[in-house]
This record gives sequence, C-alpha cells and structure tokens, in this order.
Amino acid sequence: MPTPATPTSTTTPGSSIAEVLALLDRLLSPQRRMLHAGDVLYQAGQRCGDLYILNSGFCKVMTMSPDGREQVVGLKFRGDWLGFDGVADGTYSCDAVAMDTGEVWVIRYEALLAGCAANRELLTMFHAAMSREIARDRDSMMALCTLPADARVAEFLRYWAESLATRGLRTDQFALRMTRAEIGNYLGMTLETVSRALSRLARDKVIGFASKGRRDVHIPNVDALSAFVQRTLAPAPMLQ
Repeated sequence: MPTPATPTSTTTPGSSIAEVLALLDRLLSPQRRMLHAGDVLYQAGQRCGDLYILNSGFCKVMTMSPDGREQVVGLKFRGDWLGFDGVADGTYSCDAVAMDTGEVWVIRYEALLAGCAANRELLTMFHAAMSREIARDRDSMMALCTLPADARVAEFLRYWAESLATRGLRTDQFALRMTRAEIGNYLGMTLETVSRALSRLARDKVIGFASKGRRDVHIPNVDALSAFVQRTLAPAPMLQ
C-alpha cells in the first residue's frame, strides 16, 4: 500500500462523492469487489476488519429484531460507507446485502486509521462520513416517529430521489430496488399500508408508475413530495 502523501488540496466535509473516492483511491488503493443482487457484504457477528464504500449500485443494511424478524435499518447509495456498526465492538452488528449489481471498495480499517493519522485531508473526510451517518439516522428516526403513513412514504421517495440527484443521476424516473414489503419493513408499516400510500400519491399526481410492475416510479417534481409531507403536518382548520 502506498504511503499517504501530504495533501495538495483541501477536502472539506462538503466535498463531492467523486472527490472523496479519488482521495481514497490515491491514498489507500482500496480493493474493488463486484456485487450482484442478493450478495452479502458482511453479516452480524462477523469480525470487523474492513470498512466499505459503495462505488456503484445499492445496498440495504438489516438487523434481526428480538422476535427473529429481519428489519431493514439503512439504505446505501454510491459514496456511502458501510461497516461503521462494527467499529465499537470489533464485530458487525448488522447484515449488508446488495440490492443491485454494483461495485464496493474494501478498505482495511487499520490502514484507514494509519492514513488518517498521517493525512489531515483523509481524517476530515472520515469524520464527515461519520457525521453524515449520525445525521441520517436522526432524520430517519424523526420521520418514523412524527410522520403519518402517507407522508412517511412520500418522504422515503423524496430521500431516494434526492440521493440520486446528489450522485448526478436522473430523479424524474427510477426503479425502486425494494419490494413493497421491504419498504414497509424499513418504514415500520405493513405492505398494504405502503400500497395504499403509493396509490394516494399517484391519485394526487405527485408520482406515477411507468410499468405494470409498479417498480419504475415517475416523479414529475421532487418538491411536490416535500409539499405533500408539509400538507399532512398542517393543523386541521378549526370548526366555527
């Protein structure tokens, strides 16, 4: 592995995904690994020696509920890190599973620590990644705790679309890489409730479906999803 070099530019917490990937490639020469839908990246209980950053494709993070059910607790897009849950205790506490064909970069945790100690640019990037993870978990918990069912689904679609936009991908039409049951599992809702919420969003012309399978979602205006969420939170008018 090449010795970390003195940074020639400054990577801030707001650096683009491409800049972060270029920095990691230059300083750590990560191993590339191809993934296909259903491939398991790591499993709960497995020793944590590596962290991962998704270069393409989509992954879901799952854990086991006390009654033995699988629970989707996170969604990962290009540029997202996986494996932070294994750092504290030395073993992963979740399963990470690919939802599509893609590529993940494998980074030895010890190599990352050594690189951060020698290179402030890399350390700043790593701290920014952990901070985003904390903020994302907070936002997800807020949505689950405060939003009604229809708004929860709208917020989920808005998050998916904006995650694609951040990565330079089209947001007006995309394929959901999750089944209705998986979306319900992630949002704490039944499959039937998810289907009703999607139907309502379609009736209100906030979204559309581009295929009979209803996996290809058409979103004419992402801001309309945010407006839909806000309408559900508006207090009902008082009766005179």
